[in-house]
Amino acid sequence: MLTIAVYVEHASGSVRRASLEALGAAAATGHEVVAILAGDGAEGAASGCAGAARAVCIAGSLASPDALARATADAARQIGARAFVASATSTGKDLAPRVAALLGSALLADCTALSATGDVLRATRPTLAGKVLIQATSSGPVFCATLRRNVFGAASGAGPAGISKAAGVNDFKAMLQSIASKTGSKLDVSEAPIVVAGGRGMKGPEHFALLEELAAAFGSAAVGASRAVVDAGWRPHGEQVGQTGKTVAPQLYVAVGISGAIQHLAGMKTSKVIVAINKDPEAPIFKHADYGIVGDAFEVLPVLTQAVKALRAQ
Repeated sequence: MLTIAVYVEHASGSVRRASLEALGAAAATGHEVVAILAGDGAEGAASGCAGAARAVCIAGSLASPDALARATADAARQIGARAFVASATSTGKDLAPRVAALLGSALLADCTALSATGDVLRATRPTLAGKVLIQATSSGPVFCATLRRNVFGAASGAGPAGISKAAGVNDFKAMLQSIASKTGSKLDVSEAPIVVAGGRGMKGPEHFALLEELAAAFGSAAVGASRAVVDAGWRPHGEQVGQTGKTVAPQLYVAVGISGAIQHLAGMKTSKVIVAINKDPEAPIFKHADYGIVGDAFEVLPVLTQAVKALRAQ
């Protein structure tokens, strides 16, 4: 049986959902899962690492990405890990390549499936802007991968049976001094279970109020945008979905006034259900949509918003 190390992110004493998904994906392979946590509150959050047989808490702060990567790689070696997995969050994307390099391995990034045949792990990941899905294994000493968010089921059940400590590393090249975070309760498009995205068909930034109303009607939804919209200054870059923006995989993706260029599809193609609203019946987005509405978005959106509100009120 392999030992799979999973880097777990946490905040306010709770494990982030993205990391619970990584734990769930690792546990589904049938191999032993060991959670690795770091930073203040790690020991308190360790008990919430469902799907993990054990947990290792790294002492010290997260002030240096170099130090964190070395401490994480050391912990993975100490537990005899044959695989290292992290969620493809901003933290995971920064940490995982460093850990893979320290372990003498390559990284399979942004994977959408993880499986095992005996002691051989395989990952599925999109390539060529999402046009091709490849299955890959690793010839390195440690299988290393990041997992796309909102694709895997979150782990549930009991936490680890044992929690141990590992030493931190103080020798580093750079150190984080402060974090300036945004205030407010807006849901990030990469974490939202529902995304309502608009393109140039919205004709102007003032019309995005229609998308915000639909997102509010759904409840746990975020507003996204195409690159053209962001380049025009209509919406902030943090909402951009696509090859040069954020990759999302929500339960429901509503594309309004978006033609469906390959760059945009690369960022949302793995959504569970895709609904397209476009007045052009030949728009490429319809080839990838599960449901399509050919019509004027300014007429369709108010009706759709009222229908969603009526359903939620039942």
